[in-house]
Amino acid sequence: MDAQLEGIDAVFLDLDGTIYLGGELIDGALEFLSRCDSKGVKRYFLSNNSSRSVKQYVKKLRAFGIPAEEEDVLLSTHDLLSWLASNSVTETWLIGTEGMREMLEQKGIETRSKNPQYVVLGYDTEINYEKISQGSIYLHQGVPLVASHPDMVCPSPDGGLPDVGAYLAMLKVTTGVEPEHITGKPNAGMILHKIEALGLDPARCAMVGDRLYTDLAMATRAGCVGVLVLSGEATMDDVAQLPEGAEQQPSVIVKSVDELLR
Repeated sequence: MDAQLEGIDAVFLDLDGTIYLGGELIDGALEFLSRCDSKGVKRYFLSNNSSRSVKQYVKKLRAFGIPAEEEDVLLSTHDLLSWLASNSVTETWLIGTEGMREMLEQKGIETRSKNPQYVVLGYDTEINYEKISQGSIYLHQGVPLVASHPDMVCPSPDGGLPDVGAYLAMLKVTTGVEPEHITGKPNAGMILHKIEALGLDPARCAMVGDRLYTDLAMATRAGCVGVLVLSGEATMDDVAQLPEGAEQQPSVIVKSVDELLR
């Protein structure tokens, strides 16, 4: 497989670091998406970033001039909601944004419960001490922890910013508690439920992203083609340091999506 992605029916695209970086589009991203449309390749947007709701993501994509509908966007929050439902969880204490709170409460999940079944941790760009301290109190009382995704940093033009993984480290130092479960990439279910719903063959789908330990690991677990873009977090040095046979090993490496489907 090379950058032309011959025989690929659908691409699943990470957002931050792949389609845009902070508030700026990656050069050539719009043209790449146009090539997807002209070649009949379905394209969907995936993000572990749980700080925004689907509606907020669609609004941001459209502001960049990217045609997008709600069904085009898959978030770690969707995977989290599925996990909460499968475990009959309706009472939580959320350390997360208002956008994430909206998605949980729309599914009937209480996010400020005084008797939570779980402390739920998302990428909270609106974090405050009340959320952290009350969450810590619940963890000390034996309430288990679930996190939306494992990312340590969120890429930005100015360098990596603290993400859920960093918050998890803080909570472990504070309480000694490890998460019972972490949803989102690299869990294969994050992408496979959509692939199955579309009736597609995972081997004819590509996951395009900038992170080895989430995007590329998930591609391998799901049986998809893993495409690494060097426009975000990972570097060629990171690839070189991978052990032989590592699940994070990409099938295709490009500088950015601008090189794909040409």
